Amino acid sequence: MLKLSHVLLATLVSISFAKTVNAEPTATLSVVINGIQHQKGEICFRVYAGEKGFPMSNTSEGKSGCAKITGSSVKKEFSGLKPGTYAIAVVDDQNGDRKLNKDFFGIPQEGFGISKNPTVSIQTGAPKFRDASFVVNKNTTVNIIMKYSLDS
Repeated sequence: MLKLSHVLLATLVSISFAKTVNAEPTATLSVVINGIQHQKGEICFRVYAGEKGFPMSNTSEGKSGCAKITGSSVKKEFSGLKPGTYAIAVVDDQNGDRKLNKDFFGIPQEGFGISKNPTVSIQTGAPKFRDASFVVNKNTTVNIIMKYSLDS
């Protein structure tokens, strides 16, 4: 009986090690937003795993979430990401609808930010995924500066 319990225990231990060895690596992405001008509302984040829908779609193949504004800077972490290439779009959501409100001409009426802080103007339009993307390996931090108007 004692030998059987040792064999059973050894089998269970080897199975648990096998799962650990075969586990897919994951990464944590920390996003820091600076330059927030409001003290109410929340900053909503969308992490895009590819160019599909970037930067406006609410149906990206990535992660999303919001964080309450507590000062001029907000930080949010996204864990469990597969290592790869990502881009981020953020909105200073003042009215709670969790999207970037724009006027008749398509000009943002709320604060916004894009990873790698590319120029966003009437001439350039919305940035492309390739201009805002970055590689996430194990632990990656991205800093985004909130904009409240288009660039000149």
